[in-house]
Amino acid sequence: MRDTDPTPSPAPSLDLGSWLRLAAVPGVGRITAAQLLRHFGSPAAIFSAAIDQLLQHVTPAQASALCAPASSETARLLDTTLAWLEQPGNRILSLLDPAYPPLLAEIPDPPLLLYIRGRHALLQGAALAIVGSRNASVQGQANARAFAAALSAAGITIVSGLALGIDTAAHEGALRGCGSTAAIIGTGADRIYPARNAALARRIAEEGCMVSEYPLATPPRPEHFPQRNRIISGLTAGVLVIEAAAGSGSLITARMANEQGRDVFALPGSIHATLSKGCHQLIRDGAQLVETSDEVLLALSMAPLVRTMQPTPAPVSPLLALLGHEAIHIDTILSQGALSASALSAELLELELAGIVARLPGGMLQRVHR
Repeated sequence: MRDTDPTPSPAPSLDLGSWLRLAAVPGVGRITAAQLLRHFGSPAAIFSAAIDQLLQHVTPAQASALCAPASSETARLLDTTLAWLEQPGNRILSLLDPAYPPLLAEIPDPPLLLYIRGRHALLQGAALAIVGSRNASVQGQANARAFAAALSAAGITIVSGLALGIDTAAHEGALRGCGSTAAIIGTGADRIYPARNAALARRIAEEGCMVSEYPLATPPRPEHFPQRNRIISGLTAGVLVIEAAAGSGSLITARMANEQGRDVFALPGSIHATLSKGCHQLIRDGAQLVETSDEVLLALSMAPLVRTMQPTPAPVSPLLALLGHEAIHIDTILSQGALSASALSAELLELELAGIVARLPGGMLQRVHR
C-alpha cells in the first residue's frame, strides 16, 4: 500500500461555503463562474459585488441568482463536506488552489471544485487517459492492462473512468507501476459506481486517487458521464482508445481531447470486429495508430523508459496452429480435419484455462495475445 498525500484541514483561504454556494447558483455554469472568478478573484468577492457590477458580466437573471442568499441546502452540504474532509486521504482543490491540476485549469469549463480521495499529487504529473468499451473483448482487456502497466512503470499516471471493461483493465494494469492511476467518477466522491468495482475503487483510493467534481451524495445520472469525460481528457497529455464501437462513449472523450489540443491514440483491430470500428474511425480522422507503449511514450516526447511488454510464449498446440489473429468459427476448425471434436474440446478447455484462447459469441474462438 502506498501512503496517501498529507491531508490538511481545509485552509481558511478556501472559504468552502462560498465555493459550494457558487457551484450551486442556478443558471450560472462553469464557464460563467470561471469568468467571474478571473474578474473578481474569489467566490466571496463575487457574492459581495453590487448588482450593477455583476451586470457587466452576466445576465439580469444570473445577477439576481448571485445576489440571492445561500440556501439551507448549501449550509447542510457544507457541514457534510467538512465532516468528509476530516477523513484521512480526503481533500478538495478549488480552481484557484495552487495544487489544482495545471492542464485541467486550461480547458474552457474546468470544475470549480475537485473532490479527491487518495494521492492528489498524481494529478500534477505526466498522465495519459486509457478508455474504451464497457463490453470489451478478452484481448482488449489484456491490451489495456499491458499498456497501462508499461506506461505506469514509466511514471505516467493512467486516467480512466472506473467503468467496466477497458476502464477497469486500465486501472488494474496501472496499479502495478509507480505512475498508478486516477479514476474520474460521475457520482459524489463518497459513492462508488458501478458497484461491481467497489473493491477496485477502494484500492485506487489507497494507492492512486479517486476524483469527482460533483457534491457529496450525488447519485449516478446519465448526463454526468459524458460531462466527466472532459476531465478525463483534460487532466492528460493524450487519450488512448483501446476498443470502441462506432457509437461508443469513448469517442466523446477522444473528441473532447481533440478540442482541448491533446493527442489521440488508437489501437487498430480486425476489420470484422465491431469493437474496432470506432478506433478505425479515429485513425481515419487523424488519431495516431499505435501498437506498443513505446510508441505512445515517443509521441508524448518522452524517451522510451521501459521495454515493451512481450507476449508470453504460448505452448505448442494443434489448435493454436489453426488460430491466426482473426476470430474463427469452431465449425471451420473442425472442417479442416486436423482435430476431432473430442480433441478440440480438450485442447480448447486447456487453452481457455491458461487464458490463451477466448470463446466469443456465435461459436467463435480467438487467440489472446498478452
